[in-house]
Amino acid sequence: MAEEQNNTTMVVFSGDLDKAIASFIIANGAAAMGDKVTMFFTFWGLNILRKENVQTPKKKAFMEKMFGKMMPQGPDKLGLSKMNMGGMGAKMMKKVMKEKNISTLPELMEMAKGLGVNIVACTMSMDVLGIDKDELIDGIDYGGVATYLGEAYDAKVNLFI
Repeated sequence: MAEEQNNTTMVVFSGDLDKAIASFIIANGAAAMGDKVTMFFTFWGLNILRKENVQTPKKKAFMEKMFGKMMPQGPDKLGLSKMNMGGMGAKMMKKVMKEKNISTLPELMEMAKGLGVNIVACTMSMDVLGIDKDELIDGIDYGGVATYLGEAYDAKVNLFI
C-alpha cells in the first residue's frame, strides 16, 4: 500500500501584498501541520522575492531595465489588490496588522524558510522580466514549470494565487 502524501503546492502569480500575505499564511500553516510545501513564484509573484534597491552589474536590455524600474522591489514595496489608493491602502493594512500583532510579510517569509517551505523562482519568468538571481532573496530555489508540476502531481492541495 502506498504511503499517503501530505504535500501542498501553490503557484504565486500575484504580486499584491494581500495575496502574498495569504500565500505565506497558508504555506506556514501547511508546513506547521507537517506538509511538504512548495511555493512556485512566477511573473508578478517574483516581485515578492526581489531584494530592495539591488543594482546588478549585468548590462540589461531596454525592456529589462523598464520592467525593473516599474515593478516593486521586495515585500515592503507591494500594493494591495483592492483599495490600494496610491499606496495608502498598503500602509493602512500594515498599521492595522502591527496593532493586532500580526506578522509582517517579511516575517512570514522568514518563518516559511524556517519551516522548510521550498520557495522556487520561475526561471522562465525571470528571463522574460529580466530578473537575475542576484536580485532575489537568498535561500530560494530556481526551476521551471517541470519543477512545479513534479511537486504538484504528488500534492493533495494545489493552489493558484
